[in-house]
Amino acid sequence: MKRRRGSAGTEAGSRPYQQLLQEAARLLAQGEAAGFDDARRKAAARLGFSLRPPPDNAAIEQALVQYRTLFHGDRRLAQVQQLRQTALQAMRLLARFEPRLVGPVLTGTAPPHSPVHLHLFADPPEAVALFLLDQRIPYEHDERRVRYGAEQWDTLPLYRFVAGDTTLELTVFPVQGLRRRPLSPLDNQPMQRADSTAVERLLEEDRPSY
Repeated sequence: MKRRRGSAGTEAGSRPYQQLLQEAARLLAQGEAAGFDDARRKAAARLGFSLRPPPDNAAIEQALVQYRTLFHGDRRLAQVQQLRQTALQAMRLLARFEPRLVGPVLTGTAPPHSPVHLHLFADPPEAVALFLLDQRIPYEHDERRVRYGAEQWDTLPLYRFVAGDTTLELTVFPVQGLRRRPLSPLDNQPMQRADSTAVERLLEEDRPSY
């Protein structure tokens, strides 16, 4: 029986699933989609079918890594390396606040000019602002909401500053927050965090050998 236009098989290994996954990744890589939801919608519209359930954020992120590696391998690696190096320098400066690298720069999916996201831990959180002032680093103050459960959210202070041509965003948790990770918007699992030693290891692993 002929499948009706507008629906397709949902198996992860099916051709429609892979087509939608790869198109969503391409849209993100080319800057034609504002986020995962937008990429899913646009990919479905361009291909002429939708999936129930559609590929989740984690699957699209993995496809995005593969796309960038395939089409922009050396350049993408150099860009991620530079962002991680900037992150490491900031982490050393902010060492008293037990910084942890999170987000696309850690996972390797960061696009060019992506901000570097760090989690800091301080009681009170204003200690970070005082430190930045003492270092004569101009910053913007903002807030970020993080999620710990289905209905459990917290609003935390965020400090943003620019180093060279890279924006750094510092989300400040209470000191006890070091032992409790918020959920990732990608897969609703506890967010990956990396300390400076782990970032150094990533830089060493990705350094080309001659």
